[in-house]
Amino acid sequence: MKLKKMVTIPHVDEIDYEQFITEDDTPVDNLFSDQQQRLLVEPLHTSWNCPQPFLACANVGLYFHPERPPVVPDMLLSLGVKAAKDLRAKKNRVYFTWVFGKAPDVVVEVVSNREGGEIDRKLQIYEEIGVSDYVIFDPDHEILDTDLRVYELRDGKYVQKQTYWLEKVELGLLLWEGEYEQQHALWLRWCDQERKPISIAMEQRIRADQERKINEKLSAKLRALGVDPNTIL
Repeated sequence: MKLKKMVTIPHVDEIDYEQFITEDDTPVDNLFSDQQQRLLVEPLHTSWNCPQPFLACANVGLYFHPERPPVVPDMLLSLGVKAAKDLRAKKNRVYFTWVFGKAPDVVVEVVSNREGGEIDRKLQIYEEIGVSDYVIFDPDHEILDTDLRVYELRDGKYVQKQTYWLEKVELGLLLWEGEYEQQHALWLRWCDQERKPISIAMEQRIRADQERKINEKLSAKLRALGVDPNTIL
């Protein structure tokens, strides 16, 4: 399938946005995919120190041409853009590439079965519209012989990366076995260059509580020695 060139897109103000389907209310994701999507979105808003505005969202329509049907990535990340203030307006409900002025920088697909087209149809679309990094997470090996595969766009073509560091967005990916939302599983998580996971809100709260208890114990010991902890802590 060859896509029509993006240069044929009319001026933004000339497009009738009422023609687009921005939500169809069709539940298509399983519970694991739903949780995995949140694990990829939430920590970016909670803990990621990104120096520029960004949009990170899950299961949102991605329109790349007015005359083509959208794709719906499990998760997308786009740097240097902001969601509009009025998200209820038709033009602002989904990711129109011509409205945001660019394709997303990263798209992640979580494989649930063999019918999603992640390795062929979607790969070709993301490649042709210029998504810099394309990630396929396949924990059940439905279409891959490995859990994770990452592609990087080079000269207009996807090349499989040997590392999971995404240079353009300065984020890494790692496979993490643990408990998230009361479910123990193998999860895909964002990490920094030292392979430290980007914290979710719960981890931040636990860490803050541990630090508070340590400080309380230290303060108690100092007071027992006749030292005011406020003067040194």
